[in-house]
Amino acid sequence: MNFQSSIVVKLGGAQGVDFSAICKDAADILKHGKQLIFVHGGSAEANILGEALGTPPKMITSPSGFTSRYTDRKTLQVFIMAVNGKVNSLLTEQLQMLGVNALGLCGLDGRLMQATRKEAIQSVENGKRKIIRDDYTGKINRVNNQLLHLLLDAGYLPVIAPVAVSTQGEAVNVDADRAAAMVASALKSETLILLTAVPGLMKNFPDETSLIRQLSCTQITKAMEAAQGRMKKKVLGAEEALNGGVKQVIIADGRLQNPITNALAGNGTVIQ
Repeated sequence: MNFQSSIVVKLGGAQGVDFSAICKDAADILKHGKQLIFVHGGSAEANILGEALGTPPKMITSPSGFTSRYTDRKTLQVFIMAVNGKVNSLLTEQLQMLGVNALGLCGLDGRLMQATRKEAIQSVENGKRKIIRDDYTGKINRVNNQLLHLLLDAGYLPVIAPVAVSTQGEAVNVDADRAAAMVASALKSETLILLTAVPGLMKNFPDETSLIRQLSCTQITKAMEAAQGRMKKKVLGAEEALNGGVKQVIIADGRLQNPITNALAGNGTVIQ
């Protein structure tokens, strides 16, 4: 089996990303002998469930300008219910209805994604730095690529939720873009596609006519300056994937018909 031909697709958790169009496209692509791996977010679902359960989301901003979800133990449980429970299962169901033998899992399963839980994180609020110590987030440092090879070899499409396992065995919330980058690196995938609710990286957000179509890895620092909000994590994930041996990363529109095919045709921001 040629693992160089694998494509990792990250499905953004923001509202607007068309999961059914992505699944239909994946079913067609698999018929041409490609291997696909899905990594998904679920921020919108986690927000809705959190509000319903009286645990509304709280976002924190790091000193370097990255935003992430503050995840205490209660929020972690809500996140797991929404993302690993609902989003992962319904995405797997959509693929199964299209005849794709998808297998839903998260980083806890078989220690698929091992992460170091952050002992303390810094947050900037009203210009002041705060130290947070009860956060269940982590940075992935190991992907069990043997397990992924086993699943791909057996003809499954792995559908991965962004929950990792810490060295102590705890569940930790990890960034889905960076999780996808680590999975793509571990498999030495030819392409990582980050599907989102915009056409790609824009020079002047939100002006879609200012789409940056091509970037070399040497221009990533400049791209980080153009990136706004959650796009910063996508650019960081792209950089990590390229450094990990992935040939190209495409940040593309997940709201269209045939979004994966569209991205592979070069529509979006192609970083090589």
